[in-house]
Amino acid sequence: MARAIWSGYINFGLVSVPVGLYSATEEHELDFHQFQRGTSDRIRYKRVNERTGREVDYDKIVKGHDVGGGEYVIVEREELEDIAPGKSRSLEISDFVDLDEIDPIHFQKSYYLAPSDPENASSYALLRDALAKTNRAGIATFVMRSKEYLATIRADGKVLVLETMFFADEIRDPAKEVGDLPAKTSGKQLKMATDLIEAMSGEWRPKDYKDSYTERVKKLVESKRKGKEVVFTEEEPEATPSTDLVSALRASVEAARARRAGGGAAKKTAAKTSTAKKSPAKKSTTKKTAAKKTTTKKTTAKKTTSKKKAA
Repeated sequence: MARAIWSGYINFGLVSVPVGLYSATEEHELDFHQFQRGTSDRIRYKRVNERTGREVDYDKIVKGHDVGGGEYVIVEREELEDIAPGKSRSLEISDFVDLDEIDPIHFQKSYYLAPSDPENASSYALLRDALAKTNRAGIATFVMRSKEYLATIRADGKVLVLETMFFADEIRDPAKEVGDLPAKTSGKQLKMATDLIEAMSGEWRPKDYKDSYTERVKKLVESKRKGKEVVFTEEEPEATPSTDLVSALRASVEAARARRAGGGAAKKTAAKTSTAKKSPAKKSTTKKTAAKKTTTKKTTAKKTTSKKKAA
């Protein structure tokens, strides 16, 4: 069993439930170290005193907040912990809300909550089952690693899931970020777009979706380890002209319905992979050459093969 990254109590009303917090997700992309090109020398980062140029031990580092004019207020880690001794051990539920009313943009990261005391496991189960029955989520705040979080607590099967959330003032205004946006649409185009969405709709099956980019990276690394060159080629998308939008939507609807009638799932075109023979000496990095499209009516992919640079 994994070690809890935080432990404390869920508090709602006069009820306190001891729990531990565990990571619910993990990323699986490949890790890369940094090297100086043309050498086997690792690039490393150090905590260095900018005045003396000497490295500083982590336990000798304190935090400083810039208050302007080159002045900083220095704060010790212990002082940050002391200002919220209760909140750092308490998940205080203030409200229960309908789970469907929460805009997903507020969700940040998922964690599992598990009972940390077998004697109080029944209290944990009671909260979990009541949340599931009412389709509600508890809205709570707590402090972890010197930061206060807004969170939802919801039921997911046998476990309680905590989602850390962005506060309202942390959500950026789209009008300020992206500027003017198109007006609402209507008419035939909107109807056909709706038909396409309906034709492509189905059940949510997360196992149907794979991280194909990480698989390509793994293949690239393995091929280079064996001294081979791997080339990935696929068509680049291009914008559909507004004059062709209706015909493109109609063709898409027909294709989606045909796939559904045939019982097949819609699949994206997989990238084709070719493996070259072992590289000659004094060759280094490979290039990935993007496939180009011709400008004829029936667009065809013109695929090119990447060439290796001389070192």
